[in-house]
This record gives sequence, C-alpha cells and structure tokens, in this order.
Amino acid sequence: MEPTTQLPFSAQQQQWYEAACAKIDPQRLQQLLFSITDIHSPTGAARAASEFMVAQLNKAGLKARYQPMSDITGNVLAELRGSGGGATVMLYAPIDTHLERDEAEKVLTGEAEQADMQPYAQMVDDWVYGLGASNPKAMVATLTEIATALIEAEVPLVGDLLVGMADGGMPVDISARQHAGMSNGVLHLLNRGAAADFAVVMKPWNWVYHEEPGMGWFKLRVHGTLGYAGVPHDTPGFRSSIVPAATVIEELNKWILDYAERNTSGVIKPHGWISGIRSGNPERPAFPSAVCEIFFDVRINPRTSPAAVKAQFAEFVAELSAAHPELELDWEMYGSAPGGTTDPQNWIIQSAKRGWEHIEQRPHGMPDLLGGQTDGTALRRYGVPTARIGWPWPAEGSPLPVAEGLGGMGATYIPDLIPCAQKIMYILIDTLTRKRAEMGL
Repeated sequence: MEPTTQLPFSAQQQQWYEAACAKIDPQRLQQLLFSITDIHSPTGAARAASEFMVAQLNKAGLKARYQPMSDITGNVLAELRGSGGGATVMLYAPIDTHLERDEAEKVLTGEAEQADMQPYAQMVDDWVYGLGASNPKAMVATLTEIATALIEAEVPLVGDLLVGMADGGMPVDISARQHAGMSNGVLHLLNRGAAADFAVVMKPWNWVYHEEPGMGWFKLRVHGTLGYAGVPHDTPGFRSSIVPAATVIEELNKWILDYAERNTSGVIKPHGWISGIRSGNPERPAFPSAVCEIFFDVRINPRTSPAAVKAQFAEFVAELSAAHPELELDWEMYGSAPGGTTDPQNWIIQSAKRGWEHIEQRPHGMPDLLGGQTDGTALRRYGVPTARIGWPWPAEGSPLPVAEGLGGMGATYIPDLIPCAQKIMYILIDTLTRKRAEMGL
C-alpha cells in the first residue's frame, strides 16, 4: 500500500473539526440506536424504520424524504446543502436486517435466545442489543449523529451532504417481497436523486477499504432415484442422491478454499461457504429423495467477473464428474453481483485514510483482507467513488450472552463507535469545506 497523501487541515478547518467532534453525543447516539433497533426491519419490510429515520433527520436539520419502493418498504434520502461550488458526499448505510426471526427461520438460526438475536432492543450500560443493533443499525445511528453534530457546530459547508439509508442491503433474495435484497434498495436510491461525487460506507472492521467483493450463488444437484425405506440397499435400479452428496460436499469445500486463494488480489480474499443442503420431505421420511441440492455463496474479486467465476466452477464440476463417474450432477448459477473498486488514489479514499491516521496516530498500511460484501459495491459500479470505513467488530466484554459466529449482528458497545464517527467527521470537514477544483473535480 502506498503512503497516504498528506494534506494537513488549515487552522480554520482544524477549529471546525474540533467543534464538530465536540458535538458528537454518545448518549444521544445510544438512544437513537436503541430506538431504531426496536423497530423490526427485515429485508423488504423496512417502511417503519425508514419513516422513523426520515423524522429524525428532519428534526436534526436536514431536508429528508421517504422514497417508497412498495407498500411495506422504502428508503431514506436526506440533504444538507452548502454554499455552493463544492462536492456532494453521501454517508450511506443499509437499514434492513438479515433475519426475520420468525418460527420458520429456526432451521437457519436455531433457538437463538441470546440478546443480539431478538427483534427488539435492550440497553445495558453502554451496550445496545437487538437484531441488527451492530450491523446495520449502529451505522444508521452513527451517521445520523455525525450529521447532527456537524449541523450543531455550524460549520460553513461549501459542498452538499447527503445521508442515504436503503432497504435491500442484505445479501438475500426475498421472493415474497418483490425479490428484496442484493442491493436493490441502493440502486433505487441512486436512480432517484442520490447523485453524489463521493460516498462513505460505514461497516464493521477498523480499516479503510477502497474496494469490496461481489458474490456468486450456485446450486449443485446430486441426482439419484426415488427410493423406499423398506427395500434392501442393493435393490437394482435404486441410487441414493443423499449418500453420494457427502463426497460432493467434501470436494466442493476443498474447491471453495482453493478458489479463495487463487482469486485473492488487492485487498480482497473472496471467501465462500456451503450454506445449506436441501433434499426429501420430512412428511415422507420413508421415501429417500431423487435429488439432493447443495447451495453455496462464493465472493467475487472486483478483478474477476461473475462469468469468469462461473467458468471456474464449471471446470470443477467437470473434473469432479470425471473423477467420480458414478455421480450424476447438474448445476446453475442463480445469483450474482460483480465486485466494485475505487482508485486508491481517489480523493475520498485518501481523505478517509487521513482521518483514520489522525485518530489512530499511526500509518494505515495494508488492511486485513476483506471478504464481506456491502452496498458499496453497487455504489462503485454506478460510478460513485466510495470509501468503506469502520470500527472494531465484534464488540468484546458483553454483559449479556450473545450468539457465537455471525449471530444477529446485534451487540454494540457505544464507545467503540466514537472513534469511527470522528474519522468520518474528518472526511466531511476535509471534503465539504473545499471547492470542487481542489479535489480534482
């Protein structure tokens, strides 16, 4: 990684920055986070949360509006205009959560009794719990607090500030809600007035990223014949689809690990996981299924197209079939989104690194390799240079039990958010108090 381009604040900019940071109120941020976490907003059904945030942003002094996408969901777009002649910066976060937390979802989540898995908020000391309280609700609340503090500090902006919050940010495809997910909300937002020169996406991990991966969804089917539990295993003509799937799963998992290594470049390591296996019918356990379906997600490096990943997987299936001629396989790629990248020398990336280094008091250097996908990929693909910046995750020292692994992404320690807020405030002062020409626009 090349060293960060240094551009020290003027004395006036430093004064504005310090005044704006002084207005950041952790207690106000925590209360907003509690309130927005307490509004359940699964993908495709975020209307109540979005309308609540429109009211909050209007109250803070921005001009905010709700943009409906259906009767039950929509986005938020708020604006604070400067004096003119500057850049437009959008602070962006999704507003939908990755889980429904209904009875049907228990096969995915288990019993999920921990505080971070509940579709309502709890608050203990400096902690906020509840589904999505960390991702995405902590981002929603923090970006709102940053904008509020900037207004209260009466910083004379030249450029315009946008705050965008969209449904559909989770990597899901909810067919019952007009196929919500896979960045459908941010694309709706960008097509309806969210015209920005730069964007800042707040997401977990305490680094600045100039690029993020896309994703590819695949189904691999193992075919057999419909069977019956009452016949011997050597019955002529019967072929299990389920037992051979064990071999396929082992080989597929090896391929996924190798795929990630082969496709690593830049700051992206495109991990993948087998997500599930589907076969048979629990109401008919006496009849082994003729088909066993394995589905998985692999991430896609910005320098690799979804078509190229599809070709890599096709080669794997051909080799697997040749090595195991007894297997009858077919497959499909049923979902894809390309990765997105921004020139690391772009103004917004360098400004974000300056802000990061100002708070961390050390050179940024090479970040941890990234596999997580966000709406930042869509912003970049639509031509908006975008910086991703975040905070340490997961939070440590929780006084309440939280789920292992990913869980509900719902445990937030408020003091962890404040340094990130100060870094983003640095970006805003650095960018919105200048004329366009100073940033190469």
